Amino acid sequence: MAPNPNAAPILFDRALLRARQHRALKQGAATFLLDRVTEEMDERLHAVLRTFTSAADIATPGDGLRAALAARVGTLTHIAVPDNERDGLGLAPASLDLVVSALALHFVNDLPGVMAQISRALKPDGLLLAAMLGGDTLTELRQSFAAAEAELEGGISPRVAPFADLRDVGALLQRAGFALPVTDVDRVVVRYDSAFALMQDLRKMGATNVLMERRRTPSRRATLLRMAQIYAERFADPDGRIRATFDVIWLSGWAPHESQQKPLKPGSAKASLADAVKGLKA
Repeated sequence: MAPNPNAAPILFDRALLRARQHRALKQGAATFLLDRVTEEMDERLHAVLRTFTSAADIATPGDGLRAALAARVGTLTHIAVPDNERDGLGLAPASLDLVVSALALHFVNDLPGVMAQISRALKPDGLLLAAMLGGDTLTELRQSFAAAEAELEGGISPRVAPFADLRDVGALLQRAGFALPVTDVDRVVVRYDSAFALMQDLRKMGATNVLMERRRTPSRRATLLRMAQIYAERFADPDGRIRATFDVIWLSGWAPHESQQKPLKPGSAKASLADAVKGLKA
């Protein structure tokens, strides 16, 4: 069968991601960022004055989110994104009141396709609430690796996954057919003793490099040491500790329903802008 020219590019090795997340959980995961997102998601849902009887959690690592939301949702089913995303999520149309996802969607190859599946799976007036890494996440690590490799190896290899920005995510919600889409960013800056301490935490998150085009040979020791040196030179505070940025993009949207607010039709306003301006000048 000929390849589909419209298929989403395969950026991430999802089988490797699953293996690394499993290893992180088994060895003692670093969950500080996920814990923060879980607490925030619980608070955001408490602001929604309605009952959710049937919900799905899309690929959130661990079971902390489902435990936190158990009292808010009748049934909350964990849905894994398959290694071959063309197999789909297996969500029945118009079957869910709520879909949540925490720190997982940035590792999806076909995010528009997943969003479209979620939109179809929600009942009218059903809610999607998700958080994913984006924006300038790990920009310091990316820049430091790039500078070290360019200096010592004469080229740059893919080290940190590409992240969507806020405008991209907002447009994606609209494209998938969500009503009342909202996006915002929570910037979390974490400080470490060194770049190596940051990389250790990334391993404990199961969030190390899973790009399909990643370098397959071990990094040179000299390059790693130079990367850490550059990181400390460019991104350290006066006390010598380095900064690592994590931009958490929050996104929410509703399946369309006739009860929702809608923008006024063009020409339906009862007063013109020109008349309003004249009133201000009077």
